[in-house]
Amino acid sequence: MTQDQSLLDMTRCRLCPRNCGTDRRRSPGFCGEKTKIRCARAALHFWEEPCISGRRGSGTVFFSGCSLKCCFCQNYQISQNHIGKTVSPERLAEIFLSLQDQGAHNINLVTASHFLPGVLSALDLARPKLHIPVVYNSGGYEKPEIIELLKGYVDIYLPDLKYYDPRISARYSNADNYFQMASQAISAMIAQTGKPVFDQEGMMTKGVIIRHMVLPGCRKDSSALLRWMKGNLPEGSFLLSLLSQYTPFYKSSQYPEINRRLTSYEYDKVLDEAISLGLTQGFMQEKSSAKEEYTPPFNLEGL
Repeated sequence: MTQDQSLLDMTRCRLCPRNCGTDRRRSPGFCGEKTKIRCARAALHFWEEPCISGRRGSGTVFFSGCSLKCCFCQNYQISQNHIGKTVSPERLAEIFLSLQDQGAHNINLVTASHFLPGVLSALDLARPKLHIPVVYNSGGYEKPEIIELLKGYVDIYLPDLKYYDPRISARYSNADNYFQMASQAISAMIAQTGKPVFDQEGMMTKGVIIRHMVLPGCRKDSSALLRWMKGNLPEGSFLLSLLSQYTPFYKSSQYPEINRRLTSYEYDKVLDEAISLGLTQGFMQEKSSAKEEYTPPFNLEGL
């Protein structure tokens, strides 16, 4: 790779926008993890967007820890309670190839950025035999410089775009610079992949899907994000996945305004905004989709 290798130095970690500077050989960074890769599940997953999951499933690897730590995280058992098993880059490469052998449409890396040096090593090891796309599935809180390092490794980006207002992102994710960083990262993802590309089965082989989950009481923030997408991202350069599945999890009870399900009125208003802006290329989730079953069991399967 020709890009700045110092970003991959985990002795003064700067892999994410937190820039915690921790020597992760000795103690966990803000993400809660040291240098060794830890995962909680590696299996075929059927709850992603149709062009990712398809008929055979997405070969999804869930990594332990997270640099965002949203108070309502549906995967809090691994992102913040740190369930997981240590795997070497060599073992991770074997897992990728095993998922491919099981018929996975792609390899789906969920929240992998804080383990990036080892993940890239695993992809290098698997590359001679790995013939399916690699999906980078993240909360969107990424550095654009890190996205540049992923060029040649990642085919599909699947980022969240959670918040527009820094006051909201500070309250729920302790990240007042969330939109600043996520908007830059997503622009870099789109510049890298170009417009979405699909195979004959309708499966995505290249491109960006931007996910946005509407939060209770935050429909105006959602509309602001949609307007930003319309005004700042090239037309036809991404798919929008609008989600209604918010379910109160983890520490939501500490925030009364989001300790409830989303109403049909709230979601429909955001959906109407997307349609009025012409952001109809993608997926609009049914309101009845707010279910806990979207969270898989983190039982170390496949590791």
